[in-house]
Parts: sequence; C-alpha cells; structure tokens
Amino acid sequence: MGKTVLTCILGSLLLFASCDRSRVYDQYQSLPNEWHKDSVVSFKLQAPDTLNNYNLFINLRNNSDYRYSNLYLITEINFPYGKVISDTLQYEMAKPSGEWLGTGFGEVKESKLWYKENFKFPEAGEYTVNIQQAMRKRDSVSGIESLEGVTEVGFRIENSTN
Repeated sequence: MGKTVLTCILGSLLLFASCDRSRVYDQYQSLPNEWHKDSVVSFKLQAPDTLNNYNLFINLRNNSDYRYSNLYLITEINFPYGKVISDTLQYEMAKPSGEWLGTGFGEVKESKLWYKENFKFPEAGEYTVNIQQAMRKRDSVSGIESLEGVTEVGFRIENSTN
C-alpha cells in the first residue's frame, strides 16, 4: 500500500507540474542569509524565439526576517548584440496590516512580480537578466548593506495570451 500511495503522489506532482503550459522559462537562485547590495542575481537564457510576445516576471521567496512592506530592484536585460534595458522597479510586498501579499503556507511566501508585459526577444541568441536589490532606509542615501529575509530570486517567462 505504501508504494501505491507514493506512486499516486509522485504522479500527481508530475501532472501538476506539466499543467503549467504558459511557462517557457522558470529558474530560481538561492541566496545566503542576506542579499548584499552589490550582489547581482543573473539568469542566462536563450531567446525562445524572435516572433512571439512573452510576459516576464521576477519571482521572490521571502521569510519573516524580511522587515519591509516594499521592495526596490534594479534590473537589466542584456541582449545578445550589446543592447541593454535597465529598470528601477518598486513592488509592494505586504498589505498595510502587515500581511504578506505572496502565496504559500508557513513562514516562506512566494511573490510573482510583473516585470514586462508582451515583451519580444528581437535578437536570436543568449540574453542575460540581472537583478539587484536597491533598498534604502527612509531619509538615507546609502543603500541597505545586507537585506535579510529574501531566500530565493527567480526569473520566469510565460507565453503571452495576446
């Protein structure tokens, strides 16, 4: 009976994972106990194609050690032939009540953060996506040296429905 239950659970997990038809690319990188202000999380990927549009997301997993209700990020998309798109982004991570906006059970919450909608990869080849935290304390020019509570940073590409 134990093998049957285990087989059913594994089969269900495989079926659940394969149902995500919109996913084109989905990778995470784990962080040590803190995210240093000079640490850049990079994802290297091949362009899915040069014809279709895609939605891009930054995925973030945080625990209760994260002490802020928002998050500032600096991102770059480096194209194969040298073009670079840089953005400074702000995301709300918690409601005014302090409740996390991410999903998940227990202490770790996962947030799927919109990055770019209907993005086209115009050049064939390898792209690099860089993500860096840019948090600052109120009335401070220098950044937060080490941001605690962010456990993983991910990058996701989905097929656009448009």
